[in-house]
Amino acid sequence: MTASKSSRARQARARQAQAQRSQAVAASAANPSSTRNGGAARNGGAAGGGAGRDGTADKPGTMVKASTLVQAGGSPSRAVAARGGGVDRRGSRSTAREASAGLEAPTTTTAPLWFQLVTWVLSLAGLGVSIYLTIAHFTDKPLAGCSESGLVNCTKVTTSPQSYVFGIPVAVLGLAFYLAAVALMSPWAWRWARREIYLLRIASLVVGIGFVLYLLYAELFIIGSICLYCTSVHAITFILFGLTMFAVAAWGIPKRKRA
Repeated sequence: MTASKSSRARQARARQAQAQRSQAVAASAANPSSTRNGGAARNGGAAGGGAGRDGTADKPGTMVKASTLVQAGGSPSRAVAARGGGVDRRGSRSTAREASAGLEAPTTTTAPLWFQLVTWVLSLAGLGVSIYLTIAHFTDKPLAGCSESGLVNCTKVTTSPQSYVFGIPVAVLGLAFYLAAVALMSPWAWRWARREIYLLRIASLVVGIGFVLYLLYAELFIIGSICLYCTSVHAITFILFGLTMFAVAAWGIPKRKRA
């Protein structure tokens, strides 16, 4: 009696299990996409876990490296340098300094050609007048077209004691000054953009302006007459001084070349 009851119980459980399997098969047949999604979810989880174990996607260090790549401007070489430590930061600072220096400094220190020619022609004109005054001084010939009486009196000026400075005729000093000016104001000297030449040009004109101011004072307040030829030389010196200072302000002075 007991054996028959146990066999009937086993049969009942088997029928129940079979019924459950049948229901599961029917449900999967009715909704196949859920089965696939579940499999994909399991696969995705497994893949995510594998990626996490490999240390590529889950590690925060990858995000830091990516941001470093963006900061470096998208260049892989810069990103590698940044990961190496500090190289990219120093490079960025030096690049910023070079850019700021480029904005502050003049684009060129060479004056344009027209400016070079103007200063050179003025120097040649001053040299020509100085040569004529020197010849007239040593030959005692009167200056052409210059009055010998009144306020404009070339002979009175060129033969006065003030026509000598330290025993040297003023005409000779003017000749030496304009010989140097022709060389310093030539286009070749302007294009040879060396700091020493620029400083020598400025220094010579400062000395020349000081000397011209003394001669003007002597003519107006000591001699009481002026010389047209001397005044033309003074005017040329003033113009050259103004043009040179303008060139310094507009185009600057070349920097000293480092060895």
